[in-house]
Amino acid sequence: MNTPPLHITLVSETFPPEINGVANTLGRLCDGLRLRGHQVELIRPRQLADAHSVAPADLLLCRGWPLPGYPGLQWGEVSMHKLLRHWRRQRPDVLYIATEGPLGLSALRAARRLGIAVVSGFHTNFPQYSGQYGLGLLARMLTHYLRWFHRRTAITLVPSASQRLELERRGFERLGLMARGVDAYLFNPARRNDALRAQWGLGADDIGVLYVGRLAAEKNLALLRPCLEALQRSYPQRRLRLILVGDGPLSARLQQQLPDALFCGAQRGEALAEHYASADLFLFPSLTETFGNVVLEALASGLAVVAYDEAAAAQHICHGHSGALAMPGDQAAFIDAACWLLEERETLRRVRLNARQHASRQGWPAIVEQFEGYLYSACRGAVASTGQIASTGLPIKPGSPAPDG
Repeated sequence: MNTPPLHITLVSETFPPEINGVANTLGRLCDGLRLRGHQVELIRPRQLADAHSVAPADLLLCRGWPLPGYPGLQWGEVSMHKLLRHWRRQRPDVLYIATEGPLGLSALRAARRLGIAVVSGFHTNFPQYSGQYGLGLLARMLTHYLRWFHRRTAITLVPSASQRLELERRGFERLGLMARGVDAYLFNPARRNDALRAQWGLGADDIGVLYVGRLAAEKNLALLRPCLEALQRSYPQRRLRLILVGDGPLSARLQQQLPDALFCGAQRGEALAEHYASADLFLFPSLTETFGNVVLEALASGLAVVAYDEAAAAQHICHGHSGALAMPGDQAAFIDAACWLLEERETLRRVRLNARQHASRQGWPAIVEQFEGYLYSACRGAVASTGQIASTGLPIKPGSPAPDG
């Protein structure tokens, strides 16, 4: 049966060209939905690039407030009444709210008042971030607020099975699984650049040890130094260089702690892809990810990835076959996994080949189609009593009540 195209509104406090996993995911979803014939409206805070341009009809800009400690990221703010007026003139079929800040809250309240279907996404683990900064009370308050927020949407989409289990444990309801894809043409071992490796001081047989992501406390970057030191002790005959791609509040401190590391700043597009492909080993010590897009990008680039056994790593790495995993929080096991990958050249070669083969099958088109199914289901309304979203066969948590309003 043919289904009519939808008028979809995406609400987010971050969007490309901002560099983070949420922005990357939303950019891919937005482009994919438009390619499938849907009308997509975006509501987001103003960015620097918007200062001298006229917003297109499918873009509604709002005021943004800087997020402390995260240059370039903002909280969005718009009044519920402005959204009510806007949507009474141009009513969408369904909203997707990606961020739960003031902008997302205003959008949720306006949509519920107008009876517009709402799907939400759990993209950022703010309660765990707060715990990393020693703010346990704030973490509990955030969990309470996020649970309240997402209970008022038709379904909350999470990117990994481990994240869904964690949210179920915290009392969240109506959770759907929607993974992430990767552009395997962009992130490709063929983009390996010998000239870039030479700039890093690495020859053909040397090892580039890479980290890509925000330089922030929640990424558990304190583990990088002991891991690199263990690798150097285990393989003194091999030249290793730590390369960090990204920016964030810990940048200056890390440069002091890791004087021999290379700090390349934030990269995007083909330059980012070349940085991935020109390395050999990828370290990802974070314990606060809802997914971790960089893990999939590293795998697609043919890197041997070391990560904790959760989120994207648990979903896409088979330990010993396409990467190396450690139990979450076990630093010694993480370091041992990295050392094992360099034990034999054949091990490293085989793992990198398997990583690329797996990741090259994780494209975005199937993810966009799955997302489309969730949006159609929300438009059709009530969750079927069978514990399935009506007529899509996509699983949700059984026994959850249908949302009101």
